[in-house]
Amino acid sequence: MKPSTGTSSTLFRNAARATAAFGLAAALAAPLGATAATAATPAATPPGFSCHTGVHNNDEYTGFALCTNNSGSTQTFWVHLVCGWAPDVDGEHVTLAPGGTGQSTAHCGRIGTGIGEIHVRP
Repeated sequence: MKPSTGTSSTLFRNAARATAAFGLAAALAAPLGATAATAATPAATPPGFSCHTGVHNNDEYTGFALCTNNSGSTQTFWVHLVCGWAPDVDGEHVTLAPGGTGQSTAHCGRIGTGIGEIHVRP
């Protein structure tokens, strides 16, 4: 009796290899997509503030939060940067009277991968 050219164990091994290769490619691609989506996600704004956040035009390691206090009381905020491999950093605390506008900036260390997320903290 002549052995068949496509045994079930050969077919299984080929299917397992293809599945493993696809899974590895998906796993490697997922963090890249997640990082891009995370960086583009707008920062959560504390109650009573309206804020604009961003990365400095000339320095991708410097981030900011420009906020207006829309509440009826004096409040404090600061920017918090998630810096990848470098430690996360907080900007200066800014206290605003009702209707006041101010900016907090922070700078990620150069050993990191740049700014991954920008948050506004109350």
